[in-house]
Order: sequence, then C-alpha cells, then structure tokens
Amino acid sequence: MDNNLLLVEDDPAFARVVTRALNMRGYQVSHAESLAIAMDLIDGTRFDFAILDLNLGGHSSLELIPVLNSSNPGIRTLILTGYASIATAVEAIKLGATNYLAKPADTEEILAALLDQESEPANAEAIQEPMSVRRLEWEHIQKVLKENNGNISETARQLKMHRRTLQRKLQKRPVAR
Repeated sequence: MDNNLLLVEDDPAFARVVTRALNMRGYQVSHAESLAIAMDLIDGTRFDFAILDLNLGGHSSLELIPVLNSSNPGIRTLILTGYASIATAVEAIKLGATNYLAKPADTEEILAALLDQESEPANAEAIQEPMSVRRLEWEHIQKVLKENNGNISETARQLKMHRRTLQRKLQKRPVAR
C-alpha cells in the first residue's frame, strides 16, 4: 500500500487540520471539496483509503462509495459526519463503506475507524445509556426521510408535521444521545 488517501470535505479549516495530521503520519492526502472534484480525482488516482464527509453543501457523498470501490479494489472508506443517524450509517455500510464516524473526532479516532482498529470509546458509559427522546426523534425523522428518498414534503406529511418545521429540525445538528 502507498497510503494514498482521498479526503472529501467541504470545511476548509477541518480539511487543513486533518490533512496536516495525516501527512505527518505518512499518508499522501488528496483533498476534494466537492463531489465533482472528488470524481475527477478518483478518475486519475489510485486510492488506498478515503474519508468522506457525508453532507457536502446539500449533497450526499454516499454516491462516491460505489465509484471508489469499483475503481479502487480493497479501498477502506470512512464516512465522517456531523449529522450522524442510524439510517445513513446503515446505507453507507450497505454501499460498501468500511466504517462510519460522527464528528467531532480527532485524528486518532479517525484513523482507528478507518483502519477498523479496536479502540476504547472515550465515553464508554454513554454507550450503555438509552437514547434521549430528542435523539429518537432525530433517528425517526432520518428513517422516514430515507424511505421517501429525501423528499421533505412527503416526509413532513407522513410525520404529520409542517414542512418548514421539518426543515428547521433538519438544519440543526443532531443531539449526541
């Protein structure tokens, strides 16, 4: 392995920090800030690893997973997102992602998830607790939204919620637990 890594991240500050940290650990990082740039990089470069931000300015990076897997057999792909949900995690793994990690995450957590290494969670007790009502609501909204292929109007109708209310809920970051 040459440790070629594709980083698809639209936050320039976060991308700089991650790129610098990964370069110091021996990875050759190619950064793409959009799906189009990522597709161009995938066409011209062989990657061993990929870190994909799930939400890229209103677009989903999930469509990159099959493309990466077909052009880079054996690639290890990590989905990194500030909007984690069970529905998107399941979808990412079904499409062929190696792992899924919620932001905020430091370089060690990112590498452990990317390399699929066993690492002790920072807050092991929190994993044992049941989800809060707000987190359950977030997960349910994500599930129904996925079932409706991202159609916000239909999702709002099924949830018996005003469309604007649903849009406001979707713009917020999900609660941690």
